[in-house]
Amino acid sequence: MYLSTIGRSTAPTGKRPWAAVGANVVALGAVSMITDVSAEMVTAVLPLYLVIGLHLGPAAYGLVDGLYTGATAVLRLAGGYVADRTRRPKVVAQVGYALSAVAKLGLLAAGSAGVIGLVVAVDRTGKGLRTAPRDALITLSAAPEALGRAFGLHRAMDSFGAFLGPIAALAVLAASGQAFDAVFVASFCVAAVAVMVLMLFVRDHAPTAAPAPRAPLRELLGTPGVRRIAAAACLLGLTTVGDGFVYLLLQQRESLAVGWFPLLAVGTNLAYLLLAAPLGALADRVGRLPVVLGGYCALAAVYLLLFSPLGEWPLLVAALGLYGVFYAATDGVLIALAGPMLPEHLRTTGLALVQTGQALAYLLSSVLFGLTWQLWGAATATRGAAAGAVVATLATAVLLSRRTALSRRTAAR
Repeated sequence: MYLSTIGRSTAPTGKRPWAAVGANVVALGAVSMITDVSAEMVTAVLPLYLVIGLHLGPAAYGLVDGLYTGATAVLRLAGGYVADRTRRPKVVAQVGYALSAVAKLGLLAAGSAGVIGLVVAVDRTGKGLRTAPRDALITLSAAPEALGRAFGLHRAMDSFGAFLGPIAALAVLAASGQAFDAVFVASFCVAAVAVMVLMLFVRDHAPTAAPAPRAPLRELLGTPGVRRIAAAACLLGLTTVGDGFVYLLLQQRESLAVGWFPLLAVGTNLAYLLLAAPLGALADRVGRLPVVLGGYCALAAVYLLLFSPLGEWPLLVAALGLYGVFYAATDGVLIALAGPMLPEHLRTTGLALVQTGQALAYLLSSVLFGLTWQLWGAATATRGAAAGAVVATLATAVLLSRRTALSRRTAAR
């Protein structure tokens, strides 16, 4: 029974539970939605371009895919620390969004894998700087008992942008005669709109506590609850091999035409869009930890489906639907679970620590998955990932269910 109380709200929500989310969360959701339209216009075709266009093998692609998320992970800590020290999370987030927008123009000059890698690194630097301050703003803008709903709403709006991005890219390609430069320019313009929305409509929320100390990690890691949530994030990050691998395996198994490849991401994002807000609300009612653990069970099921007897459209519907369940149950809910465990004056740095642990674990996971695929085959790699997901889920349940200071912090929520 204790497991279901982790991260659960006990405060009354009243007749209008969504009112506790706040207008600032909606504005941040709009920023993320527009930004994701821009980002997914570029990234929806990137795995296929690298593997087919540049002829990268599974191991090389695993390294690129891992670097895409993990290489700038330390910048998440930098962004979180600067936001806590300056008490201006909006300004730090704004710099990150602007940097990612400018990076889209760099793709116009990219003609090799090396240059593309550099441009992607700049884009990911922007994401690394903005993610923790943005999530901290959400925790500071919503009522504590509504954090699951706040992150669910934000992630639903974010995933709606991710849903629209590949469709927008296909439309631009069709209108421009398959000119990728047109996609890059359009992506920059959309990203610039997101920066303007952030500047005009998002209000800054400085923590009421004192500014962060000069050695924030020492204080954070000295807190048992923080150590456990960070360790759990690393464990769970090791089970995630990346969307590109999942979509490439589906495309190869079902012999999908190249033109259909971007729509695989659309299927996942549609499920994510429909489920993010309901699962966030469910997490507030039954506990955030059980919802997160259920999401990673869905991820293990996705891995097993890739080499199951199921095929054709039932496989695509089941795999992409469960993949969307995984994202809806974990992406925002894990942050909603972690947020109340962190001291307010180190909220942004603490969230950055959790996200950095996940990102670095993801880097290792992608490299290992790519190597395993290349050496022993995709089936072995995928089944190993499924087994790892089950083990990490069980370990996380044990790690975060212990009756310690963590329980005292979260049981009141």
